[in-house]
Order: sequence, then structure tokens, then C-alpha cells
Amino acid sequence: MLVRLARFSGFIVGGILGWQAAFLIPGVPHEWMEVEFLRWGVPFALAGALVGFVVTPYLVVKPAMATAAWIRNLPLAQLIAGSVGLAVGLLIAAILAIPLSRLPSPFGQVLPLIGTLVFGYLGTVAFLYRYPDLLDLWHSRGGPLARRTGERPVLVDTSVIIDGRIVDIARTGFLRGPFLIPQFILSELQHIADSDDPLRRNRGRRGLDILRRLQEEVGCEVRFVEETVHDVREVDEKLVRLALRYQCPILTNDYNLNRIATLQGIDVLNINDLANAVKVPLLPGESVEIDIIQEGKEADQGVGYLEDGTMIVVQEGRPYIGQRIRVTVTKVLQTSAGRMIFAVPSSSES
Repeated sequence: MLVRLARFSGFIVGGILGWQAAFLIPGVPHEWMEVEFLRWGVPFALAGALVGFVVTPYLVVKPAMATAAWIRNLPLAQLIAGSVGLAVGLLIAAILAIPLSRLPSPFGQVLPLIGTLVFGYLGTVAFLYRYPDLLDLWHSRGGPLARRTGERPVLVDTSVIIDGRIVDIARTGFLRGPFLIPQFILSELQHIADSDDPLRRNRGRRGLDILRRLQEEVGCEVRFVEETVHDVREVDEKLVRLALRYQCPILTNDYNLNRIATLQGIDVLNINDLANAVKVPLLPGESVEIDIIQEGKEADQGVGYLEDGTMIVVQEGRPYIGQRIRVTVTKVLQTSAGRMIFAVPSSSES
């Protein structure tokens, strides 16, 4: 419909321009009722109408559609920043137009127009390129994500949402939020929930359910952040950029994201580190009762587990598989995978 309207308008405007162009031909009378003029005016009008009919969609419709698509895909923050920059540039140009208009001709007529174009362009570009800094200033001065007194917002990674332990931690009060969920994290969860793979689909749906439970069951404040980072594609890098922008920690259990964020000076709340920190401390020489449930790697070893999941390797424990015995700790190793405890059966069991 838009193309047809453009072609019709181009046909009319092209015909009028062609008709007017016939007046510029030397020797042709300027009275359009004369036969000599009609010999030139009619062909020029038809040619102009034909050119307008063919060319107008390419000159008007396609650039307009491309501009509309660009504006539609432009983030709201950038669109507002560009508009503000344009307004500031035009205001500066208007102020300078008063002294420039008093210059001698032709400078007094030309320079105000040039100033309007230049300052409008510079204001728009400057605000578009520096809009992240403007957002930072807005947030620090009381914008929608500005921190309240005693508030510590936390950016939440996809891995933590799917993991699910965030609900239990928040319920205890160790994490009060508010939890910031960027839109690209929510989109990633939705993409996982719509996966053809049943395992991935269940993980995605579990993550969406965890967000609901945080809001409804635990009563935590969950804020969905519309802002994103458009010059990078990796989700981890986007999280790091937003954490730097908001000056807030990242909640994750992803090892690579943990390292990247730490290298850039961002506080990281790692649920795996928290789980290791709250495990029951055992020192060499202490004793504990465990169930020996399986063989170890070595021929005489048995393996048992504490209630928190910590594995205990019991030397000479193979004969006690299937039994609950008291063991004495001989060595404790802390590895990146967790804690490993070595023990031997207590003397009463020997």
C-alpha cells in the first residue's frame, strides 16, 4: 500500500515537474495553451510522470523503511540520548545564529544554516557515543537502578537461576536482593525452555520457576533490567559490562565468569564457594562416623560421604563396605573441585 501511494505521488509530482521543465526550453512560448508549447510540455510531463512513478519508491519508501527499522531496533536509551543530543546541538546553533546572522552577506545567510547542521549532528553523535556514561550518571544521581540506603543489588547469572539453590539461600536471609535480571538473561532462559532437547527444556523451565519462587514464595525483589550491551555478543561479557556500569556484584557458579569478573575488579558471589565454606570443618586427628558405601581407587580403600556431600577416602576401609564405622581423619585436601578427606578406621574398629 505504501509503495502504491508513493508511486501515485511520484507520478503526479513528476508530471508537474516535467511540465514546468518545458518552460525552461529556449524558444518555446510560455503560454501553455499554444500548440508549440504543448509539443514540448506534454512529452516532458509524461516523461517526468514516468520517472516519478519508477524512482519514487527507491527514493522515499525504501529509505523510510530502513530508517524505521533502524529506529525500531535502536535501544530506547540510545534513542533518548540521541534526541537529547540533537536538542542540545540545535539549542547551541540557535544561540550562535544570532551573531552569525549579522555578518556581511553571504556569510550572514549561509553560516546559521551550516551551524544548525553541524551542531545538530555533533550533539546527536556525542550523546549516542557517550550514552553509557550518561546512564551511569543517571543511576548514580537517583535513576531507577540507583542504590537505596543499605541496598546491595546483585546481577544474577543464568547458571545460578537454573541451579536453584538461590531460593534456599535467599530464604535464610543471607541474600536479600534486589536481584537484577538483565533482559538477555531472561531471553536465554526462554530459549533454553523452548529447546527441542528435553533435558535443556526442563532446565530452562526450572530456571523460570525459580524466578517465580523468588518473587512469590521468598518475597525477594526481582528487577528485570531492559538495558543491555550491544557491542558484544557473549552473555558473560555483557554481565561484566553491566556489573561495571552498576557497580554491583555478580551472583554465579560459573568458573570462567568468576575468573573474568575477578580480573576486572568485580565482586563475585559464587554459590559453590559458599557451599564449600559452610561444610563441616574436620581437622587431622578428629573422628567421625560414616557409612562406607563403595570401593576406592586403591585396593584397600573404602569411600564414604558426610551429610554435606564431602567425600572421605578410608584407608583399609574396604572390609567395612556396607557398614557404619567411626574413622579418624589423617589428611584434608582443598581442591578446586571441593574438599577431600583421608581417614583410617578408628582403633576401636580395628
